Amino acid sequence: MTDDLRPLNERVTAPFTLSVPVHPEVAVWRAASEADIDGIWQLREAMGRLDHPNYLTTRGAIAADFGYSHVDAALDSLVGLDDAGRIVANGMVLFPPRQETLVRSILIGGVHPELRGRGIGRELLAWQLGRARQQLATSTKTLPGWIFAYADERAPQSAKLFERGGLNLTRYFLSLERPLDEPVPPVTPADGIRIAQYTPADSAQVHVARDDAFMDHWASQPMSDENWAAFVNGRWFRPDVSFVAWAGDEVVGFVLSTANENVWTTQGFTGSYIDLVGVTSGWRGRHIAQSLLAAQLEAGRALGHDRATLAVDSDSPTGALGLYTGMGFHAVHKKMAYTLQF
Repeated sequence: MTDDLRPLNERVTAPFTLSVPVHPEVAVWRAASEADIDGIWQLREAMGRLDHPNYLTTRGAIAADFGYSHVDAALDSLVGLDDAGRIVANGMVLFPPRQETLVRSILIGGVHPELRGRGIGRELLAWQLGRARQQLATSTKTLPGWIFAYADERAPQSAKLFERGGLNLTRYFLSLERPLDEPVPPVTPADGIRIAQYTPADSAQVHVARDDAFMDHWASQPMSDENWAAFVNGRWFRPDVSFVAWAGDEVVGFVLSTANENVWTTQGFTGSYIDLVGVTSGWRGRHIAQSLLAAQLEAGRALGHDRATLAVDSDSPTGALGLYTGMGFHAVHKKMAYTLQF
């Protein structure tokens, strides 16, 4: 975190205009639009099958990015097309709202595997970094400002690209798996805690609990209503493997999961992905998280799933890694977070 208390717009130097990349193997560079969603999805599928076959970007997630009020596709997106009109490069720069302790500009995208190693990624990243600086420079807040990018360990070219671009390796996130043919240890929560399956009626209260539970997580900020709705109303969200912990009428914990059946073949097993696990700050240390996870794992077993998966900050201050390994999860891959901090 920075000790400089000046507003971000005084700390961040941003280009007034952005130069469109130039590369001999990209016929056209332009802003993306909703008409490009399928082309971007096909590109992300090709990238994901090589870089991280256990998780693939869904079409719905790409469509959601274009629908957020805080995303201006004309300014925040770029696609590169080859001579045949195929999208071979794509970059988006997201600037999430609800900035309480940190202002973030998040870089996503990449280059088709067939065209890697030819300098297209460097051109794309330079454009993204310029746009990210422009976004941060609009803020008058005295908060730290970070540019984020993530690289899977199975995509070392991305890590090298970010390092060349001036970003620094800041954090590791571990991908964990848990076979469901192994017994799930019984867990009893504290007296007065009730574990129940998530229902849409719980959405608003669980959203509030999520924001409370994640405020001490590294780089986390409250989720906007739009982002929350896109998650819990998304095609792959699974209420049948999502659970809520109640203390009377108060939500004090949650485990929320998705299951993208399209990735089961590439990852080699069936199962759900645990997107969010949390216990609100005043209710920790009462076996609530373990009880929620036990309910999730048992529900997955009942559905015939092979495994449950999740990702965790390797340095989580809440001791989450120990919690998960204690419930039978083991690390299989890792992802690195790169940042440029102001």
